[in-house]
Amino acid sequence: MDQQTIAKQAATHLLEIGAVHLRPDQPFTWTSGIKSPIYCDNRITMSYPVVRQFLATSFAELIKERFPEAEVVAGTATAGIPHAAWVADQLELPMIYVRDKAKGHGRQNLIEGQLPQGKKVVVIEDLISTGGSSLKAAKAVEEAGGTVLGVIAIFSYQFKEALATFEEAGFPLHTLSHYSALLEIAREKGTITAEQEKVLSNWKENPREFYNE
Repeated sequence: MDQQTIAKQAATHLLEIGAVHLRPDQPFTWTSGIKSPIYCDNRITMSYPVVRQFLATSFAELIKERFPEAEVVAGTATAGIPHAAWVADQLELPMIYVRDKAKGHGRQNLIEGQLPQGKKVVVIEDLISTGGSSLKAAKAVEEAGGTVLGVIAIFSYQFKEALATFEEAGFPLHTLSHYSALLEIAREKGTITAEQEKVLSNWKENPREFYNE
């Protein structure tokens, strides 16, 4: 299955199970303060066996194609963990996960699982917005002695800021689906009007200020 087909199919799944909500006329407010016409909660995919199997298989194929030398699959806490587990199982590879901060007790681990020095790692994330948390996880893996081949995720908002940040950090980024594919599917299904699609498209170009202008 080609990447464009996967992107559309993944977007269709996300819309159908309610993992994505589009509300251009009543924007959501993210934790970062950004007002957004879209809210994406990919944790919901865990509850749909067909969807999670599709994502796991697509991730596994992506790794085999882009990062065939991968030796370890890493999941980001918390939403990337189940996907990393399913993918590691399919590929028969070791799995680790990266906490957002070190534990405050015991061995105070930031990374759980065994990561031998020099092992080649692919990091799995559920969602790419600005990319900050994903890059933090990737850098944590490298600081622990791993070599990060790249970051892969279910969905990306395709913000220019995120793409530039990943490029600057030197970590390749690949996602199964993205904002453009989602809008295309939403339009085809009649989920959004042509006017709403225009608002949604324009928001992506200036997400921090769009609703404040």
